[in-house]
Amino acid sequence: MLTGAPRGTKDILPDQVGHWQRIEAVIRQICREYGYAEIRTPVFEHREVFHRGVGETTDIVQKETYDFHDRGNRELTLRPEGTAPVVRALLEHKLYAGPLPVKMYYVGPMFRFGRPQMGRQRQFHQFGIEVFGAAGAGADAEVISLAMDFYRRLGLLDLTLLVNSIGCPVCRPAHRQALCDFFGPRATELCEDCRNRLDRNPLRVLDCKQERCQELSRGAPATVDHLCPACAEHFAAVRELLEAAGVAYTVDPGLVRGLDYYTRTAFEIISRDIGAQASVGGGGRYDHLVETLGGPPVPGIGFGLGLERLVLVMENRGLLAVTAEPARDVFVAMAGDGTGPVAFGLVQALRARGIVVETDCLARSLKAQMKTADRFQAPVVVIIGEAELARGVVTVRLMQTGEQQEVPLAGALEYVGGILNERKKCAG
Repeated sequence: MLTGAPRGTKDILPDQVGHWQRIEAVIRQICREYGYAEIRTPVFEHREVFHRGVGETTDIVQKETYDFHDRGNRELTLRPEGTAPVVRALLEHKLYAGPLPVKMYYVGPMFRFGRPQMGRQRQFHQFGIEVFGAAGAGADAEVISLAMDFYRRLGLLDLTLLVNSIGCPVCRPAHRQALCDFFGPRATELCEDCRNRLDRNPLRVLDCKQERCQELSRGAPATVDHLCPACAEHFAAVRELLEAAGVAYTVDPGLVRGLDYYTRTAFEIISRDIGAQASVGGGGRYDHLVETLGGPPVPGIGFGLGLERLVLVMENRGLLAVTAEPARDVFVAMAGDGTGPVAFGLVQALRARGIVVETDCLARSLKAQMKTADRFQAPVVVIIGEAELARGVVTVRLMQTGEQQEVPLAGALEYVGGILNERKKCAG
């Protein structure tokens, strides 16, 4: 073997792809029902899209982005998250100038360098939605409700939803000063990263995963205790709407999320099925991100849900059925010289009618081909032999009963189609 997959990446094999396709089908259905249109952005962007958008003080930018120079010496970054690229697309194509709100979703791979662990890879996949142009609490409630509805449709009914408000530029300075006053006497006990964060963005200290820093953060000033009247009113309205929709939640004053662009509402969805990496997704409001990337004032809110972790949770709960090999409608078997071209022509004619057909490509015996037809659960087998071909006929066998009939080759297409139509009527 030349090499294995790079560390932190994982093949999704054919017997696993069915699980992903099922999840993606639910994504597309729920987004259609909620009025979200799909957007597909490049997997790499100019570096400043993330360094300016996500934030220079975040772990993602400082430790996890895949930054590189291309052959033209341009500074590029593999996308570590989905929101900043969607904002860039919103600006480039002036989508904000049309009817508002703009509601979009995406599904695709993201890239972050870090130590691979259960449910966390260096290449991973996210489902995310973004809403632009809606500043009211209704957009927050809809985004959160969509996320919880999505999990419900997949059979995950007991996830924990954590919500918080992290304020806005009006109330952040007072909270920032309170954090500096709180952590100042403890600064020497913080990890090196948090000592740097304390000067640049003390809110990031609350998001540190180091056990000692988490201990030191207990009792830290909460964002909800420093909200300005507008942010407090907004957060109360979000909670009221969630309650009206029957969406259970817990207010977590320590929830800040890991990206600098969040304002006001922040939320996270937790599962206890994947150990320490309990979060299966989250998001929040980012009312100033569009301006940060050079656009006009356009409020926004969205989420990103990790699909690898979702698959892992569903697997642990027995919600992923074994993916069976797809059944075929017809198997075309051949025996003898000169039968191959005729068989292939019939196969393609059947496929042109939308019929799922398999045939032999290994020159196996007729007995081996019939075993293959049985493995594919093909109810109809068309046998083309030298003797039959000389008489201009083929044999059509019904696998369930063993009944078989010789039919003219010229009429085989219509004959097989009729059998399959009758089967559909009986099944319906």
